[in-house]
Amino acid sequence: MGENSPAFIRLESISKSFGTVHANRDISLDIHFGKIKALLGENGAGKSTLMGMLAGQLQPDKGSICLHGKPVAFSSTKAAIKAGIGMVYQHFMLVETMTVAENVFLGQEEGFFLQPKKMEDLVKDLAETYGLQIDPCARISDLSMGEKQRVEILKLLQRRSQLLIFDEPTAVLTPQEAIQLFTSLKQMARQGKAIVFISHKLDEVLEIADEIAVLRHGRVVDSLNRSDVNSKSELAQLMIGRDIMHKIDKRPLEPKQMVLRVKDLCDNVLKHINFEVRQGEVLGIVGVAGNGQKPLVETVCGLKPVEQGDVSIFGEPWYRFFSRRSWSNALCYIPEDRRGLASCLNLDLVDNFLLTTREGFSKGPWLNKREAEKKVQGLIDAFGVQPKDARILARQLSGGNLQKMVLAREFYRRPRLIVAEQPTQGLDIAATEDIWNLLLKAKDKAGILLLTGDLTEALSLSDRIAVMYEGRIMDTFYTHDTQKINQIGLMMAGIVP
Repeated sequence: MGENSPAFIRLESISKSFGTVHANRDISLDIHFGKIKALLGENGAGKSTLMGMLAGQLQPDKGSICLHGKPVAFSSTKAAIKAGIGMVYQHFMLVETMTVAENVFLGQEEGFFLQPKKMEDLVKDLAETYGLQIDPCARISDLSMGEKQRVEILKLLQRRSQLLIFDEPTAVLTPQEAIQLFTSLKQMARQGKAIVFISHKLDEVLEIADEIAVLRHGRVVDSLNRSDVNSKSELAQLMIGRDIMHKIDKRPLEPKQMVLRVKDLCDNVLKHINFEVRQGEVLGIVGVAGNGQKPLVETVCGLKPVEQGDVSIFGEPWYRFFSRRSWSNALCYIPEDRRGLASCLNLDLVDNFLLTTREGFSKGPWLNKREAEKKVQGLIDAFGVQPKDARILARQLSGGNLQKMVLAREFYRRPRLIVAEQPTQGLDIAATEDIWNLLLKAKDKAGILLLTGDLTEALSLSDRIAVMYEGRIMDTFYTHDTQKINQIGLMMAGIVP
């Protein structure tokens, strides 16, 4: 079915607000069988809120949802799934100790009456039909992020979902897994499924979409066919109102004093890790998630002790540095988990700012929150955080705007060592460019340890690259070494070229 056929789903004049924040304003949208519709927009443009209403998570303040031309109301995700609408979230909801087949049938009535072998056969057939290669007998805890995502998709397909909504699905995938996902999505569309693909990444939208709806500030500013789009620049203009490609100022600096030295670091995951970071350089650590990056970061940042080997920061032994660390001119950590470790979602932006800067606004037992609020308001303006309200709760910000606020807080501390873990994951192109330039500017006075699954980010920012696999550093090399750069994929798979 094409765009001239009656829509499977029609959203009519949908509006949704959270207090004074207007997430969606008078949005109308058609979704057809056999088509992949991309929702493109900056962080906070209203993409996830709109699809959250379609998936039964939220209720619209105004407007209606029509299914096959008839108005419907989804009071819950269960009601939406029953109507054939399912959503694949970034944070998977799987039982780690159960198998793939058990997770696929979990909560379904027919699961009570099926033998394990029968469930495994059904999942195998379903996976083959849609090109979602997976072992039905594998335990979830043993799977990669990409494989776990396939299980979430299979859960919806087993429930006979006719519309599958994907919210930033490549954020947790390696480049190879993203390619596999795109192949599967195209296969689903060919077999008549309706697909909604939420993204802020221009390359992905141009690769996957049949139709594109562009959201800006809660409104649909344009709807067009992929065949009518001539360039990324054209899409960027629609998305953010100006042309933007990544323009970054990566100037090589003369490395100065050592800010971090890791020597023969070992624990139950890490195996003889050695590297150094100097002021004026970015060391990028790349690898598929789960190969030791997390325990390495936790050790360097003082969240877990050094079990074997040595870590020194600014020339001081690890234990001495963390026993008397300063809130400023020292180490700052930008964690991957911006909604958990980096922030307290039920506190406002002023209190979130004070989580790591309160010593700068304290005098004896007194805390000068009025001065802190002034500083936060200035940082909100400088970093382009939306909405521009220092008293808004952290949970009311989009993921990208929350990340900007975390970075604003940490850069305010004037660090000499920055540990940045997936700093632009989930950010749109404009925000990514801003963060990249902020990091590059910061290396004038700091050394930066960058951990990222985005090879483009690693190569754009780093002076040197270290590749991790199963707790080891496979190799460390300069980014001008083209031979080594071409071998990164092999190293990430544990193959020594």
